[in-house]
Amino acid sequence: MTLKPLADRVIIKQVEAEETTKSGIILTSAAQEKPQVFEVLEVGPGGIIDGNEVIMVVKKGDRVITGKYSGTEVKIDGDEMTIVRQSDILAIVE
Repeated sequence: MTLKPLADRVIIKQVEAEETTKSGIILTSAAQEKPQVFEVLEVGPGGIIDGNEVIMVVKKGDRVITGKYSGTEVKIDGDEMTIVRQSDILAIVE
């Protein structure tokens, strides 16, 4: 099954947590901090939303940071994804 976001929605997936520290210490899964960095999987077309024109700035493959509790989490075919509005994206990671 595939998802196609509508309007100004963006489908993102959380980037895997680091398993080792910079100094080489291996972390257990309980000690790993979940990153707030996500990869953009699909982007909606934008358009007129609430009377304002929305131009989509993010694109498929971008790495982004979102608000901690923003979006709707969905699970499709065993994959966990989040659907957010473009306005919920705080920054693009370069």
